Amino acid sequence: MCGIVAYVGDRTAYPIIVKGLQRLEYRGYDSAGIALINGKTNVYKCKGKVKDLELLSKDKDISGSIGMGHTRWATHGEPSDVNAHPHKSMNGKFYVVHNGIIENYSHLRKELQSRGYRFESETDTEILSNLIENIYFEQKVSAELAVRLALTKVVGAYGLVISCEDEPGKLIAARKGSPLVIGVGENEYFLASDATPIIEYTDKVIYLNDEEVAVITRESLDLKDLFNDSKTPDIKKIELSIENIDKGEYEHFMLKEIHEQPFTIQETFRGRIAMDESKIFLGGILDVMPQLIKAKRIVIVACGTSWHAGLVGEYLFEQYARIPVEVEYASEFRYRDPIIDSDDLVIAISQSGETADTLAAIRKVRESGATILGICNVAGSSISRETDAGVYTHAGIEIGVASTKAFTSQITVLTMMALLLGNKRKALSADDYKLLIHELTLVPRKIKEILAEEDKIAEIAAAYKDVSNALYMGRGLLFPVALEGALKLKEISYIHAEGYPAAEMKHGPIALIDENMPVFALAINDQSYEKMVSNIQEVKARKGKVIAVVTRGDKTIKGMVDHVIEIPDCHELVSPMLSIIPMQILAYHIAVLRGCNVDQPRNLAKSVTVE
Repeated sequence: MCGIVAYVGDRTAYPIIVKGLQRLEYRGYDSAGIALINGKTNVYKCKGKVKDLELLSKDKDISGSIGMGHTRWATHGEPSDVNAHPHKSMNGKFYVVHNGIIENYSHLRKELQSRGYRFESETDTEILSNLIENIYFEQKVSAELAVRLALTKVVGAYGLVISCEDEPGKLIAARKGSPLVIGVGENEYFLASDATPIIEYTDKVIYLNDEEVAVITRESLDLKDLFNDSKTPDIKKIELSIENIDKGEYEHFMLKEIHEQPFTIQETFRGRIAMDESKIFLGGILDVMPQLIKAKRIVIVACGTSWHAGLVGEYLFEQYARIPVEVEYASEFRYRDPIIDSDDLVIAISQSGETADTLAAIRKVRESGATILGICNVAGSSISRETDAGVYTHAGIEIGVASTKAFTSQITVLTMMALLLGNKRKALSADDYKLLIHELTLVPRKIKEILAEEDKIAEIAAAYKDVSNALYMGRGLLFPVALEGALKLKEISYIHAEGYPAAEMKHGPIALIDENMPVFALAINDQSYEKMVSNIQEVKARKGKVIAVVTRGDKTIKGMVDHVIEIPDCHELVSPMLSIIPMQILAYHIAVLRGCNVDQPRNLAKSVTVE
């Protein structure tokens, strides 16, 4: 989970690479480094953030129109100057930046040590640089062939950019399981882990496929696979702009993305709901609609926040489409021997479309014959290419590590899918179908109403900024929201928090309740309301502090809890999309008051592209 930026062209590489690393810092920020090629290779790298790299390289030789940079999230070896990328081979012939994990690094290290190689760092990447160099010397081959031969010996995932001292006008890029994008300009090329560093310079990109190798100079790009078969680059146009990756008036990307949700949800269903709100159109799954209609079971695979969205989807598909659903952690699913039949429907959810465990889960079920759908946010991503069909969320780039707008956009897609299947399977009447579509279209306006109350929610946050633990509880569709609310708090404020189905509180967690324990209760006016009132009373009887999210105008709960946050009256169908907004705002303000780095929380990276 690291960020890579590289450049080949006529411009000075340093400012392009540094600016690109700043834009990719959400992918990793425990160390940073850069290699600049101008007759010789100058490497500057250090523990810390990109700003520390800028200080280190100040007054240094930063000339050169070819270079590569890296911002790291540590896997092998702690954050340190020596473990920072780029890494060079022992004899200085090859320089490498790497995103991914070389799983057989220990075996390769021993093999190289037996041939006289020594290592400075604790990283798996340095092993790779030396493996390439060893093949280059022993077999007397070109740098490109040395790279391809080395990669046939590698087990694991990689996004790589490599330079060779003997071929200074050239960069070699390769990818397997870790994304790499090539931006195409006029006599120049840009490389990056995703498109954010590229959009300022070009809107034409090539997404490398697994086991592809690109050899790049100012004038040319030669694309092959590991076995030297030529590939035709598929150049695509990206629809991003600089405004998408700028904080604008907001202090943090996370806050900006919280406030973007009325717009992003609208974008998710824009063009997919008929003007008269009588139908839903999901063109991305039209070709597989017969398989979806006759599906006997749905299996949803995802990780983290996307898994919570999948849990919401479970309730929606079962209630409105009458299809049984299982929701699996992709990281566990990939190592089980799951029973998947050809008439099952597998849905993979991932914001980035590159989540390593979710991709592995897709590949695991490929041979079962089941129909596989993807729900992701990034066009051209691996999940969008490796599934049979799917739906993009159109949430726009999400830079804050703690996911917000991706979650609500994923739920929007799942809601549309559930209603569409419910209609096609005759589980919903035409009148109910239209009514529920209308309820979905009201969500953006209602979220705006909640966001208008941010200052009041921030005041509540101030009362709980110093707690050490918190519990979240909800029922039905709001149980996954309790899980997601707890995740947001612990991700960015480092407060231990857990979410529970409210009825499970008395099966253990209620033992934790005392006057210092805040409990966030999702208690809107739905079919579980009376039960939630009882659960709140149980907490208050043990002197717990209760912060309740309630339907506007609620009088019963308001009189028994410490704080209430009101949300507009809504249909149960869309309650998760509204109820999560106060949880996001609370987590954000608590983290800010605690002095935490909201956009770059410790130990976390945005896209989990390694196991």
